Amino acid sequence: MSGEKRAAFEPPAELVRPVTASPDMKRPGSTAAGAVLVVLRVIAGVVWLVALAAQWDRVLEEDGGIDPESAEGVASYGVLAFIVVFGAVVLLVQLLLAFAVYRGSNAARLTLMILATLSIMVSWVDYLAGQEITLRTTLVTLALDILVLLALSSRAARAYARRPRPKRGARAASTPAPISPVG
Repeated sequence: MSGEKRAAFEPPAELVRPVTASPDMKRPGSTAAGAVLVVLRVIAGVVWLVALAAQWDRVLEEDGGIDPESAEGVASYGVLAFIVVFGAVVLLVQLLLAFAVYRGSNAARLTLMILATLSIMVSWVDYLAGQEITLRTTLVTLALDILVLLALSSRAARAYARRPRPKRGARAASTPAPISPVG
């Protein structure tokens, strides 16, 4: 490792210049770590959804001021179902994106960084609105989102995701077709 320090600020032109990584570049640790962190984020999301569903009556009473046994309380289970289904779909998409990042997809890397940024912003807005950030609420997911951003925004992860790759058709055209016996 060289003794040269990296600048704290880089000009935008430097950040968007073409990557010169080789097509056979090995997967960097930051890309693998980013994918693993997204999987951990999905697991934390599943735990959060299960906890929400298990404590729904208490959430209705304490946060919504609704008696769970009333008509409004019974109807609120439709809201719970919507939240759980929507959350499950988002978590499934994140899991698929984690797999794509692990395989080197730049679009998936950027999408996950955008989702992590949005999640961090939602936590910040909740905090400004008076919601405490605690271990029971959003601390774990917030920490994982920050770590995902750090891992996937590294130079190595960017180079791996933006490295040149052979065209799919070019690979197939250069590979000789297998000889099949004529019967």
